[in-house]
Amino acid sequence: MTDPHVHLRDWNQTSKETVMHGLLVASEAGFDHVFDMPNTNPAVTSREAVEKRLALGQEAEAKLATMGHTICYHLYCGITADTKQIQEMVHAYNDLFPRVCALKLFASQSTGNMGIIGKENQMAIYKTLAQLSYEGVLAVHCEKEELFDKSATCHSLVRPAISEEMSVRDQIDCAEKAGFKGNLHIAHVSTQGALKAIKEAKERGLIRITCGATPHHILLNRQNESMLAKMNPPLREECDRKAIFEGLFNGEVDWIESDHAPHTLQDKQAGASGIPGFEGMLLTIRELRKNGMDENRLNGLLGQNALKAFGIQENTTAVPQVSDDMIKAAHDAYPFSAWN
Repeated sequence: MTDPHVHLRDWNQTSKETVMHGLLVASEAGFDHVFDMPNTNPAVTSREAVEKRLALGQEAEAKLATMGHTICYHLYCGITADTKQIQEMVHAYNDLFPRVCALKLFASQSTGNMGIIGKENQMAIYKTLAQLSYEGVLAVHCEKEELFDKSATCHSLVRPAISEEMSVRDQIDCAEKAGFKGNLHIAHVSTQGALKAIKEAKERGLIRITCGATPHHILLNRQNESMLAKMNPPLREECDRKAIFEGLFNGEVDWIESDHAPHTLQDKQAGASGIPGFEGMLLTIRELRKNGMDENRLNGLLGQNALKAFGIQENTTAVPQVSDDMIKAAHDAYPFSAWN
């Protein structure tokens, strides 16, 4: 299986997790490819950081191989508003693909403070990528910060559903008008409105576009919101959850991605967003099978679809039968889990 969206921490965040630990738990849960996000500390926004991070991942791979685990580490390059930095990241992608699997844009602030705020600033990035003839995946964290309600009393209302939908529409509009030739990927889609905007863009056919859904947005809703179950984008209404769940069956959602993002208990108590994801992936597999999902579709959602979109010509294992022991092992690896 493939998990195309993880945050494995390490470096200045080893208290949260190391790459070695994350890859071990992922492998034990049945994954053989993971794609690591760049909002690390320090962030992966330079060629030097890219090479150091890849070396860390490959070192962990080699150690795990001696323990009988086979897993492949891939990395996103982070995008900033600086044109020269974007060019450097595109060159890193061209030189180091498929280890460097894609670029990542944060359209709002989240963990790591890499947000590029404002449609005008975002449009400049799409124009730059078009000028550089970038044809790979650009994954985007879509929330429109101008629509946040900081006076709201709970996290899901501070970052409301409309902020995601409008950010998705912004990204689509920018990509279409700039002549973006890559694959626009909307990460962790969580709302009916965003899913509708993506469907409409697919029907227009002006750009290549995909979207992924997380276990927490597939299985949980606002009623489950808590200190441990806090993430960006936040949990949504039940109608949104149902739309995402149905999208896995009707093809509107292209793949499942964990958005695995562990924290220490102290960080969570201080308000950090992000939850462990591998247990959620296993619970999602079990729930989809329970609801009658075809195995071919399940294999597509957990590997084949993402690898095809990223242009990675490597094999990924079929979705395994999920045992209680597998779920328990993934749960025990992260004591402060939202999946209690």
